[in-house]
Amino acid sequence: RHARFLLERDDVHVSVVETCPERVEAVLGELGQLPRFNSFEEMLAASPHIVWIATPTSFHATQAIAALDARAHVFCEKPVSDSREDALRVKRAAERSGKVFNVGYMLHFSPGLLALRKVIQQGELGRILHAHVRMGSYLTLQNAVSRYQAHEDGSLFFDYSHQPDVFYWLFGEVPTSVRVTGIQAGKVECSSNPNVAVVTCEYASPMIATMHLDYVALPQRHEYEIIGDQGWAALSLSDGTMVVGRRDNAEVRRESLPVAMEGVYRAEHRAFFEAVDGLRLPESPAADALVATAICEAAVESWKTGKPVAVARGRPTTGVTRARQ
Repeated sequence: RHARFLLERDDVHVSVVETCPERVEAVLGELGQLPRFNSFEEMLAASPHIVWIATPTSFHATQAIAALDARAHVFCEKPVSDSREDALRVKRAAERSGKVFNVGYMLHFSPGLLALRKVIQQGELGRILHAHVRMGSYLTLQNAVSRYQAHEDGSLFFDYSHQPDVFYWLFGEVPTSVRVTGIQAGKVECSSNPNVAVVTCEYASPMIATMHLDYVALPQRHEYEIIGDQGWAALSLSDGTMVVGRRDNAEVRRESLPVAMEGVYRAEHRAFFEAVDGLRLPESPAADALVATAICEAAVESWKTGKPVAVARGRPTTGVTRARQ
């Protein structure tokens, strides 16, 4: 998908790196005969201006740091890493390189979530007391090329790092701790451990957030519910509807919002190139993306131990103001 959208631009020349011969044939069959490299190192030796990373999560940090050290701007698919320590290493590499580094949290460009964020920031819901997201998609496993989820325990949490990132983007607060219950069950061909989980996030302020994550639901479900002391909002990204209830006048307002994800990805690409051109800050820099990684890391530990786990603190202060804008 990323290569296809990049090929729509007339200001870039696209080359691809793929070590699996079968995948190379599939990619070039769909996109045409693009220049290609046989290894990541060979590609870096050609001094690319931008490196776009869409590899399994365990490769993200090492490849991002190598690309930044090679003086390339980097777009890295989410999450930035599967460990907070490595995410910090990426942040430091981005700072010393002076290059643009952005993580692919494309939901920041979703019309539905932008509308929900506006409702929250305008104070329609008052003080936020509870936030909930339901994200379930068997399609994620079906579409995975490597099917790494079958043998990487806890991959559910990092694959769905969009959800803790969205809560940070909406509220600008980092949880103090998380508690997780997860299971692996069901008669399904593709699976992961766990394939159903509930994550509860507690905050220093009087707020609780819960995340239902699963690799079972088909068709996909993607829904948010926000409860404040002055109103509530329910958003379905599956069918593009938002309902807002107001306490002061008992009014219920319904809105229809676009759901085409192609437009969301294109908007994400435009914002990245604007950052490269110096026209804006990166939408999801390493400092912000570090938050979702820390939450996911704590979620994996809580799932394994069955105990609440503190979310690692010490997040750099840079980026907090952007998250709350």
